[in-house]
Amino acid sequence: MKKAIVMLSTVFFLVFSSQAHAEQSDYKKFGRIATAVIKEDYPGQPVKDYQYQGRKKMTENKVSDAFEFTVQENNAEKKVVVIVVHDLDNEKVLNISVKE
Repeated sequence: MKKAIVMLSTVFFLVFSSQAHAEQSDYKKFGRIATAVIKEDYPGQPVKDYQYQGRKKMTENKVSDAFEFTVQENNAEKKVVVIVVHDLDNEKVLNISVKE
């Protein structure tokens, strides 16, 4: 009984840690994409802050990652959210939206 509990705990740990690692690498990849979009939309404007807002599951294979930036434009700070929608199976970007 004790061995079964230890094995089950180990399996759960491995499954959840690999899922967390995959989401972290996604976070980095799509964070770079969101940063590139901000630099393109606000050329020459300083980016003051950057924060990952989290992931929302849209369908079985489609998720959206949201990133909030604080951009300085014309001596005023502006909050801008970039939402990157992508497919989990092939990691292809399906849609990018920018909201002020």
